[in-house]
Formats: sequence, structure tokens, C-alpha cells
Amino acid sequence: MSIRSFASQLITSRRIRSAARGWHGTKRILTGKPRTLLVFLEPGEPYSELLADVVPGFAAHYGLEWTALAVPPPEKSAAPEPEMLAAYAKRDAAGLRTAYGISVVDTRLTPEGDPAANARWRKKHGHYGSGMIWFEGEWYWGIDRLHHLERRLGANENALLFPPVAEPTHATGGSFDMFFSLRSPYSYVAMMRAPDLARLWNAEITLKPILPMVMRSLPVPSEKRLYIVRDCKREAERLGIPFGKIEDPVGTGVERGLAILHRAIPDGKGVDFAQSFYRGVWAEGLNAATDRGLRTMTERAGLDWAYAQDAMADDNWRGTVEKNRQEMFAQGLWGVPSFRVSAHSTFGQDRLWQVGRWLEES
Repeated sequence: MSIRSFASQLITSRRIRSAARGWHGTKRILTGKPRTLLVFLEPGEPYSELLADVVPGFAAHYGLEWTALAVPPPEKSAAPEPEMLAAYAKRDAAGLRTAYGISVVDTRLTPEGDPAANARWRKKHGHYGSGMIWFEGEWYWGIDRLHHLERRLGANENALLFPPVAEPTHATGGSFDMFFSLRSPYSYVAMMRAPDLARLWNAEITLKPILPMVMRSLPVPSEKRLYIVRDCKREAERLGIPFGKIEDPVGTGVERGLAILHRAIPDGKGVDFAQSFYRGVWAEGLNAATDRGLRTMTERAGLDWAYAQDAMADDNWRGTVEKNRQEMFAQGLWGVPSFRVSAHSTFGQDRLWQVGRWLEES
């Protein structure tokens, strides 16, 4: 086991997470402080406005206090396409508001404090974004992750105020595109579910891999990387997907994987190889940059090693992944996993419900 793989297991450890929650709870009790949500809001930002509309009622339901803190937009290193983010957030937040039946409140809570100082506190404690809740050592993004907080607060699974939006469960037909990166843990979670949902919906899924951000000269700050990994661990646990023994495939591992995937997709083995690759690097600590690790991923996907070696000798995948990136950007999207259904597009492993609804409408 590599040092990186061991470290990733510590970062995503359920025991360590439980111990940290216990420590924060004990500290609160000993100091006599109430259970308090710190809510980081960016004025005018759609996700922040949506969260602001539900926090008072949510806090009252669970007997919590809250403090709303003003923050500026994320730094560009954390949100490299701010114009796209602003446009997408507006329509995505509107979709969430409809899905959860959230009304715009007459008097919305107003965030307080110095935005720059609040942003420094947020960064120091491990986050970068707007519309975030910090509760006793752990971050929860917008209304999308309130269900994790509710479980932590002891809520019954059948009584969650904000359960994950369920995907349609009947056949709809049609087709959708999936844009993904082999280095994205959220893409991994989506890839382990999207093909099964496509079969359930009687829909065709088209795989469109792209290069990871860091391999396109877009740096990712450490607080973003750590939050994503920890958040993915919570989501993977909820969905019953193994996660946590990580061997980052960035660089050579990704390139070798993309070369094989480029050959496997038209041969009808793209999903099998992508799932095997993801499981290897995000759950089993297999090194895709080595023949030993990549061979295991390849052969259990039903492809022989000679096939993989021949695929890796072909550089044509580079043009395809760049074309896929351009297609994704043309939809107003910049991150993965992203999905396209006809003229509609959405971003995130937690938006497969939206894909299913669009298929129903098409």
C-alpha cells in the first residue's frame, strides 16, 4: 500500500469522522454552548439564497441556533469559470426549489460580518464555496447535503426534511450523454449508477470522457480536494459504493486509462472498463500508472492485456477528449460529471434525478 493510499483511508475513515463529531460535541457541552449552524452566504448567489430560505425553519425543527455569515464569491482557483457558474447556479437552484417545493420567503435572513474575514475563517476550516453550512467540524453544501446533517442529528430516514431527490423508476426511452473524468471521484459515484439507471429508463447512455482539470493547467486548491473526497465518502456510503482506498491516477494513469477507454467505448466495453478503473483507483488503491494495476482493471472488465497494450500505443484519444470538453463547455458546463439530454444539461452525480425527469418529458 502506498503512503498516499494509506493517507486517503485516514482522511475518509468513518471512525475518525465519528471521533471528530464526538470531540466537537463534547467540547460544546463542556463549554455550555448551544448547537449552532454557521451558514456562509454570498449575497445574491442563487444557492445561498435557497439555503437562506430554509435555514430558519430547518434550525427550528431540530432545535438549533444559527449564525449567517457573509462571504465573497469563491476564488477563481476553486471556481475557474465564474460566469458559467453564475448562469448555471441560477437555473439549477430554480430546479431544486421546484423539486423540494421551497417558496421564496418574504423576509430572508441577512448574512453579517466582514466577508473577507469570514472567507479566511472558511478557508482555514477547510472550505472555499458559498451556500455552505459548518456544524461542529463538518461541512454541508446547500440543501443538497442537509440530509447528511439530518442523519447526524438523529433524524429517522423516513422523516428527513430534505431527502435526496429520487430518480424516476420506470422506462422512458431516449438517450443522454455523460461527460466525466477518470480522476473525478464524483464521476466514479455517477458511473456506478448511471448505466443501471439508463437500463431502467430504457435509455441509451453515451460516454464522453475529458481530461481532469489539473491536466488542463487548472489548479485545484487543497481545501477543495479534501472536501470533495470527504463528501464523496459520505455519498458513497449512502449509496453502498466502496470508496476510500485511493491511488490518484493523475497524469500517466489517467492517460493510459483514457487510451484504453477510447478503444473500449466503440467496442461496447466502455462502461465495464470505466467502472473497473474507477473501482481500482478510488476503492482498491490500484496504481493505474503501473502495468500490474492497470492489467487488473483491464482484465476484469473483460478485455485482455494485449488489447490494452495496443490501445495505449494509439494517441487518437487526445483529440476525442478535447472535442468532448468543447461540447461540454458549449452547454455552459465546466465540471464533471455532467449530463446532456437534448437541449438540457446539468452537473453533478446528484443530478441523475434531473436526467430522468428530462427523459420523461422528451
